[in-house]
Amino acid sequence: MVLEKKNPEVKFETKNIEESKVEKNESGNTSSDKEIAAKNINTKYILIDNIENLEELKSTIYEIGHFVYDVETDSLNILEANLIGISICYGLETSYYIPFNHINELNQRIKKQIKIEEFLKIFKPIMEDSSIIKIGHNIKYDNAILMKYGVGVIGCDDTMLMSFISDAGINRHGMDDLAKIHLNKETIKYKEVVGSGKSQITFDKVDLKNALKYAAEDADITYKLYLFFKKRINHEKNNYIYSNIEKPLIDCIQTMELNGIKVDKEYLKKLSTDFSKRILKLESKIYKDTGTEFNIASPKQLSDVLFDKLKLKPPKKTRTGEKSTGIDVLEDLAYGGNKVAETIIEWRQLSKLKNTYTEALQTHIIKSTGRIHTSYAMASTSTGRLASSDPNLQNIPIRTKEGRSIRKAFIPDKGQTIFAADYSQIELRVLAHMADVSQLKDAFNNNEDIHQLTASEIFNVKHKDVSKDLRRKAKAVNFGIIYGISAFGLAKQLSISNYEASDFIKEYFKKFSGIKEYMENTKEFCRKNGYVETLCGRKCFFPRIKDKNFALRSFQERAAINAPIQGTAADIIKLAMIKINDKIKATNECKMLLQVHDELIFEIKNDKLKKYRKIIVAEMENALKPKFDLSVPLSVDSNNANNWSDAH
Repeated sequence: MVLEKKNPEVKFETKNIEESKVEKNESGNTSSDKEIAAKNINTKYILIDNIENLEELKSTIYEIGHFVYDVETDSLNILEANLIGISICYGLETSYYIPFNHINELNQRIKKQIKIEEFLKIFKPIMEDSSIIKIGHNIKYDNAILMKYGVGVIGCDDTMLMSFISDAGINRHGMDDLAKIHLNKETIKYKEVVGSGKSQITFDKVDLKNALKYAAEDADITYKLYLFFKKRINHEKNNYIYSNIEKPLIDCIQTMELNGIKVDKEYLKKLSTDFSKRILKLESKIYKDTGTEFNIASPKQLSDVLFDKLKLKPPKKTRTGEKSTGIDVLEDLAYGGNKVAETIIEWRQLSKLKNTYTEALQTHIIKSTGRIHTSYAMASTSTGRLASSDPNLQNIPIRTKEGRSIRKAFIPDKGQTIFAADYSQIELRVLAHMADVSQLKDAFNNNEDIHQLTASEIFNVKHKDVSKDLRRKAKAVNFGIIYGISAFGLAKQLSISNYEASDFIKEYFKKFSGIKEYMENTKEFCRKNGYVETLCGRKCFFPRIKDKNFALRSFQERAAINAPIQGTAADIIKLAMIKINDKIKATNECKMLLQVHDELIFEIKNDKLKKYRKIIVAEMENALKPKFDLSVPLSVDSNNANNWSDAH
């Protein structure tokens, strides 16, 4: 179902462009750029369906020097998407839609549309001209679509990233959200144009009138947001992060998404079958041990069996008053010696691996490439970390043998190898620098075992007498401290008493007093300013840090302490990605495939491994230079193999 136009202010025309040209003033800005009086401008939306008007549009863009563009496709999957049309806007008065491949009810191409080849012939030089600024909202998608058609877009600005840099942690950064927040504008939603559920259509089936309203509005809103954020970024001194990290990363990410990673589908099928057999055996054991058959996946039925039939004591209840069967409850029961709970945990883990990975990953393999092409969200976490989706390849479990076995499905092309480069203890290194802790800095500079040092300090034993168990406990404390772990959380993780865990944490802060001071100073700075900063100057906002709700306030405080550390680590790997991409983008000998937080995955030709290993490791270890530097060295562990798992 397609809804009618909601905004009566907008005028719709299909004629001449000249009347809407915008003149440039001495500053280089358009004469219509008066704060955001843009909010109230009656924008004309014009359909371009002939070459003459397209040529006029090109000439005007060359005169203006910048424009918004937004592609419309029939799929969000870049590899499967076909270009249906493109909207363009270069000023406040007018926005255009150029249709290519809309079809009628008989699936016939509608007449009076521009052919894609004709558009590309005229606009490819503009798209590939770095002196003409291309503006988009999540422009990496639009750029990637045009890359499929042989167009390498350069010279870009992205309003989504501008918003992200300005307001990370304050609000969402989708165009509809930003239009409401900053322009007081309710936009036409995509579902209003294509419908939803079984009645949903693809964009090529949307009639030209409604396509014009929707697409031209997207470009119009993006342009107005661009004017708004451009001033903010310059005024608020966010320009380094935007211009030197987020903006150059666009090309790197879109290339990485298009590269994808090869997957052994037959291996996944075999692994899935193996998991299924093991799941059935576990189910039989659970039924036998409980004396009844039930739906193990049902929290209600599981609760009835555990707490009513078996008379186990429920550790806690849900908000609705039901007896909880969450993983923390099952772990408590298993820790107390209950074998049924132990088996159920194993059943859940295997079921999750089968459903979420061995089965689901197969559906994400693109037939034309034999590869999985994950999508990276550049504006989803307040600390600047990338997030992976469709599918999420950053969350594949690696702590268990079964989880690691899934990574074996990711393989290189013939004659190539998978190369993994992983920052070693990067967040602890950043913490040592930011908290200025001499013991930790000395240890990293002398290439000492940081967990052994911590164990020696907090357990008062000599380095040589640190056992594997003490080192394990120290490691948990080291990484837990970064995320504000509580005594309760540490006790649970190490299977020790709360009292003992509390002593560990107290001793840690006593021996590394600089860390406690850093944490308190960070919280105080955030309470005063509402944000914290990474080493590179990225602002992470925490608007609820003074909230009256204790739980929420405590959460914001822990997040504020961690954000400069995690955010700096995110900035570092992004800078490394940009530098590496600059070195490898002109060759097919080495491809960047994945980023998993502190790790980069590459596919390298076997006979070129030595060459690119040296380049990759050097760029990662020197990512902050020359503008920034740490008082401790960055260290990178690297390895290669014939699958992702074995490359560790």
